[in-house]
Amino acid sequence: MSSQVRLKLLPNARCLFDEPVQVKVLRLKSRQVVSIKASSTDERGVLFSSSATYRADENGEIDLVRDASLSGSYVGVEPMGLLRSLKANTLNTYFYKNKALEPHIVKLSVHDEQEQDQKLAEATNERFLMADGVSRVSVKKGNFHGVLFTPPGEGPFPAVLDLCTFMSEKRASLLANKGFVVLAVPVFFEKPDISGKMQLDHFEEAVTFLKQMPQVGSRGVGVICRSKGGDIALSLAAFVPGIKAVVWINGCNANVGIPLFYKKKLILSPLMFDFSKVIPTDSGANIIKYAVENPLDEKNKGSLVPIEHAAGRFLFVASEDDLNWDSKAYMEAMVERLKRYGRTNFESVLYPAAGHLLEPPYGPFCPSALHGMLNFPVMWGGEPRAHAEAEVKLWKKIQEFLKTHLSCDDAHVKHKL
Repeated sequence: MSSQVRLKLLPNARCLFDEPVQVKVLRLKSRQVVSIKASSTDERGVLFSSSATYRADENGEIDLVRDASLSGSYVGVEPMGLLRSLKANTLNTYFYKNKALEPHIVKLSVHDEQEQDQKLAEATNERFLMADGVSRVSVKKGNFHGVLFTPPGEGPFPAVLDLCTFMSEKRASLLANKGFVVLAVPVFFEKPDISGKMQLDHFEEAVTFLKQMPQVGSRGVGVICRSKGGDIALSLAAFVPGIKAVVWINGCNANVGIPLFYKKKLILSPLMFDFSKVIPTDSGANIIKYAVENPLDEKNKGSLVPIEHAAGRFLFVASEDDLNWDSKAYMEAMVERLKRYGRTNFESVLYPAAGHLLEPPYGPFCPSALHGMLNFPVMWGGEPRAHAEAEVKLWKKIQEFLKTHLSCDDAHVKHKL
């Protein structure tokens, strides 16, 4: 490596997962053309990599905040493009980063394209999911399993239930960094059994557990969800007291796939799939957006969640290029339903070129991957750059919404103590 060239990550090479870094290269030759490469290995041992070509300015400097990539994994000015465009060598591969205790490690390097790809400089970006002082505790109570994240201090803190389709600690830990007590609970603990039943009571137990935490100051609980977690969250809001705020991301307005029971009674019949409407693609992944039956058809009315009964607030989030669900149509149907019942307890946002997998920002974009419920690869949709920008905007909006509608009360904490 060159003893002169420097690769700098500002303000620090160690940061939280949802924080941007400024990538700068110093001491190159004037107008020198180099490639900047990034690589990271996920929790399953799969290597992801990206690369972009840049030309230094007259002072021999490159700044990814200012300068445009000329070619490679992306083109144009994209400060976090190297992380967003990390990609595996195999198609339909998702980057697994779901465990909060281990940081997301990204190795970056600068290479001289004129000298047989000679490495000129390197640096490592450590991206942590848990801030200093945040605690992580595995929870197994009654009929639910989960992981609890608690900010440092006595509180009071607002409480959030993170309903992930399959267990992931990423979003929950990052929200805890922002001052929320967050319990991550998966909708499915193991392989889904769509021939069985789903009990809303099990998720109510998780809500009750959160409300009884001594550090929790909000009188009700917030819920954040995506995909299949969406109809469970809507059902909690409609049937279970104490849900003050729901962030619904790219879900359905009806109960999908499995009968939902509450207090030993069937409350929602399942909205089913018509697999003859699955659309194959050249990548080997399928578009399943149109394979879900129409929840507004008369035969499916029993699957619609009666969200007009909810006392809390809703933030509906839909991606127009979601190829997994028709999220935009489901959101529009919910807005129309609430208006019909004279309800104003909602706001909605649509991201035109984003796909299904809206996650906390600065992770690798995933256009397609194996579907956990269906066991074949599916297209998630989204234009990569627009999707990444939507994640940044949404992450800020989620925090603002939850802080606004989960206000804390010191007296409430003292009463519990």
